[in-house]
Amino acid sequence: MRFIDTGDNETTPVPVKPVSPFSRVGLGRFISLRTKFVVFFSLIIILTCSGMSWYFIHSKRIAMTDRVRDLGAVLVKNLAHNVRYGIIIEERVILEQFIDGVMGVDEVVYAIITGADGQVLAAKSKGKLVSPLGSLRSTERPFYPRPDIAEALIKTPASEPLVTRLRLSGAGTIPVPEQDSALPFWTSGMLEETFFDVAVPVMKRSESRLEALALQDEETRKTRAQQPSSQAFGVVQIGLTEVPMQRELAKALRNFLLLTVGIIATGILFTSLLARRIITPLRNLAAGARKVGEGDLSTFVMPTTQDEVGQLTALFNLMTRSLQERNQAISANLGTIRRHVTQLNLGFARMALFLWDKERGIATVEQVLGMAPEIEEAARRMVIPVQDDDKFVAEMLIRGKPVLISNVEAVADRFSPAMLPLLRQSGIFSFVGVPLRSQQRILGFLGADRGAQPCSQEDLDLMTTIASHVAVAVDNARAYTELATLTEHLEQRVQDRTHELQTANERLQEHDRRRSKFVSVASHELRTPMTSIKGFVENMLDGLTGQLSDRQEHYLERIKHNVDRLTRIINQLLDWSRLDVGRVEIKPEPVPIDQFIREVVESFQTLAAEKSLALEVSPCDPALVVRADRDKLEQILWNLIGNAIKFTPKSGRVSVTCERQDGGSACIAVSDSGCGIAPHELPKVFNEFSKVESALPTSQGAQLGLFITKSLVGLHGGRMWVESRLGVGTQFFFTLPTEPSPPPTP
Repeated sequence: MRFIDTGDNETTPVPVKPVSPFSRVGLGRFISLRTKFVVFFSLIIILTCSGMSWYFIHSKRIAMTDRVRDLGAVLVKNLAHNVRYGIIIEERVILEQFIDGVMGVDEVVYAIITGADGQVLAAKSKGKLVSPLGSLRSTERPFYPRPDIAEALIKTPASEPLVTRLRLSGAGTIPVPEQDSALPFWTSGMLEETFFDVAVPVMKRSESRLEALALQDEETRKTRAQQPSSQAFGVVQIGLTEVPMQRELAKALRNFLLLTVGIIATGILFTSLLARRIITPLRNLAAGARKVGEGDLSTFVMPTTQDEVGQLTALFNLMTRSLQERNQAISANLGTIRRHVTQLNLGFARMALFLWDKERGIATVEQVLGMAPEIEEAARRMVIPVQDDDKFVAEMLIRGKPVLISNVEAVADRFSPAMLPLLRQSGIFSFVGVPLRSQQRILGFLGADRGAQPCSQEDLDLMTTIASHVAVAVDNARAYTELATLTEHLEQRVQDRTHELQTANERLQEHDRRRSKFVSVASHELRTPMTSIKGFVENMLDGLTGQLSDRQEHYLERIKHNVDRLTRIINQLLDWSRLDVGRVEIKPEPVPIDQFIREVVESFQTLAAEKSLALEVSPCDPALVVRADRDKLEQILWNLIGNAIKFTPKSGRVSVTCERQDGGSACIAVSDSGCGIAPHELPKVFNEFSKVESALPTSQGAQLGLFITKSLVGLHGGRMWVESRLGVGTQFFFTLPTEPSPPPTP
């Protein structure tokens, strides 16, 4: 409420309509916070899934390419070793027989043996594909690589196989860069076949035994470099097609893209629901604030959450109720104020409204009436410090007492140095001042004078009545300002919550990145060298490098044993990673369980005989048929029987039993007379990477076998448990659903 001087010594109160804070804010083009939230997190999900898809396919392509190249190197070396004598005597029948053996490999599309004079001694080709990326070939359209590869190797022999990537086109075979690799979505995307040509010369001088035993030894390489270059009897070439690899890549790419699209759609859906959960209370609160800004103080917003937004909604409702009560008080007292102003001849010449900033400890002039413009401007710039002293300002603002000054000059020492010159310049020698109180708070004070007439106690009483209503009006104005400020800070609070969600999402992405890196290292950095080491050791044990002594053969057997153990650990890690991301599929089919168990157990008889163990299978109902995935069921039995043999000492006993159970299931048990498991260790034997104490610590592996086994049983819809006694033995049980029996024939 503002008082206007009418010129006849009367002031008329004029109500001022509250201005909505929304009417002063230019919103421009409105984009909802929910839309921003959904778009932002959708982009994150799409970019993350797309990057993971590309990385997976790229890594799989590199791994499959390396596998094809390694396969070609092993095949061409073995063929070169076997056909050496046939090339020397140029016996084409023998050479063709060896080529027939190599052509039995699916990836091999042709094999050529070329003599030292460049003449082809033997060659065979499966022919060109009938359809792109198909499996049928036409033997009537054979193809071979250009002869320049063999000629170059005859002129300049190399100790390692020469791998050349070629493309079959209408003009023949042409070299292709290694980076030019296709990832087709559909089989029709590839019109020309690509393959690897692996060539190795057949040397006239065989490698020494020292070179064969020290494959990568520095001293051996120096000795080989000092020896004169060898000449070649001929060149052996094998072509391995990339078509199976491309078919598998195309299938993997399509499946992974479908999975990626599903993840993206699910992520966008959950993001939309989460955004709706967060934004809806804010939208209701903003609508309520808009109504309050437009003057509707009866607005009430129902709290829907228990977080900061819910607290803010409760405070907003409390504020609207307070504003409504104050508005009612203003309306009730407005008539009284108007009557007082109309009936009374106030007679005040000048009035000033001072507001108190308690935090800063100063008082400033907010409104001035009846003064000259230059004096009014100076008054608005005035800042009065408020301290607890004997000044009149402290008397009104700190102690809350009204003051009546009959003579300013008589008490000039009690005025603030900033206020006294302005009073003298205005010609004020007597005035009254009354503090503005509202809800036990002092907001400022109201001062007035009568010009040439001195102020009296009646003037002080009248000013006290006016000040009570002015205080309510000032308090309401501040409440409107605080409401506008609160509304403006809503978006900042939402942005803070959005930042917290973004930080949590980045942590999840970092976790997925580390897991992907682990799987990549396990599959590429461990599996490939293990395969190469095992191949070299088996070649040495087969006598390809010459006769071995007993000590050498013993050491090579130990190397092979540990390589097999490392390979099993790597395979367990890979199975664990597939189970963790849910990429293991079960294809159940009817399986006669009695015959299946006997076949698996038969493959362990040799290993059991080496430890002098009795490996037995108890009779089972031949008609009992379970629904299971053959490969996964074999893996389950391999893990359990292998563990039983591993942890059972010599002359022990391992048995496998099977029986039908009620409820349409079969129970299979693997028992041993081994070291057993302590009772306190039993609850964690199925945990991944669990450190279970064992009487045979040298037999422990990656601690993943039982976790993988139980997970596979669970995927079949069965359950698994263990019973054990320390020093007596252990029994592992698992159940599988049985195949429903056909109805009897009438």
